[in-house]
Amino acid sequence: MTCDRYPKVCGASGSAGPDCCKKKCVDRNTDRANCGKCGRKCKYAEICCKGKCVNPRSDKKNCGSCNNKCKKGSSCAYGMCSYAETHQITATRSIRRILQYNY
Repeated sequence: MTCDRYPKVCGASGSAGPDCCKKKCVDRNTDRANCGKCGRKCKYAEICCKGKCVNPRSDKKNCGSCNNKCKKGSSCAYGMCSYAETHQITATRSIRRILQYNY
């Protein structure tokens, strides 16, 4: 029994998703091979969030994972919100300590 003939099987408990693509039940909101519509593939570094292919390493609305939004004014780098700002502050503090003790 395949979903192309019996689409209701995709709504059954334990199904991979509510949508039918190429005779397989999928969730087009999260499936990287059927993102948003059947056959739309996300690129290697992308994930599928709410039917859109996004790069979780740089997307401010999906930073590191789907729906992980960075705070207003911060950025997403390497899948972490405020990555550069945090490391810059730490580096600045370290430099100040070094200068304090050496001079």
